[in-house]
Amino acid sequence: MRIGIVGTGAMAEALGAHWARAGHELLIGGRSAARADGLARRLGGRPGTPAEAALFGDAALLAVPYDAVAPVLDEAGAAEGALRDHVLIDCTNAVGPGFVLTTGTGPGAARRIAAATGARVVKAFNHCPDHVWSLTPPAFPAGPRGAGGPLAEPLVVPLCGDDDAALAVVHTLVRDIGCVPLTVGPLLRADQLEATTAFLISLWKTGQDPRRMLPPLAAVTP
Repeated sequence: MRIGIVGTGAMAEALGAHWARAGHELLIGGRSAARADGLARRLGGRPGTPAEAALFGDAALLAVPYDAVAPVLDEAGAAEGALRDHVLIDCTNAVGPGFVLTTGTGPGAARRIAAATGARVVKAFNHCPDHVWSLTPPAFPAGPRGAGGPLAEPLVVPLCGDDDAALAVVHTLVRDIGCVPLTVGPLLRADQLEATTAFLISLWKTGQDPRRMLPPLAAVTP
């Protein structure tokens, strides 16, 4: 596939490295031409602008802070319909001070991006920090405390989206990083995923392990 990556930070590099190893063609878009060129060289892709990356290929990853998404979309011609029907992967988290969503009680980040662009938006890769995605592969021992057995299990990646073809594209990209894709609902449910991630961040930042709260599936099913 041909994948545009909007951003030159740690998330862009972590996911882009996996996709480059899987043989995908990458275009790295950054506001700093030097940073875009550097990351493109490391990943074996080619550099460009954020707008060029947003419009590139089969899908584009929005790997910039949420507050930087709107300017990128404007530059890419979202208002003129340039991104309509394009596959956009939203891994952003609109989390502000106090671990509160900056989108408030309205539509979440993914739904706002979809409304602004008419793109086929898939929410994915937002529920873990960049250093998790940089693992090869992102896999951990099973169990509530991460010590349920000797074998590491691939991380499950929740996806939200309204378009089956777009979800299929992202399913492939999830498998290419060694993880397991799990469609958890339409884009409406991305609001819940974003809120859950904000909650998880608040626990991780205070040294708490969220997995201690969850019993095994067998314990909660009849």
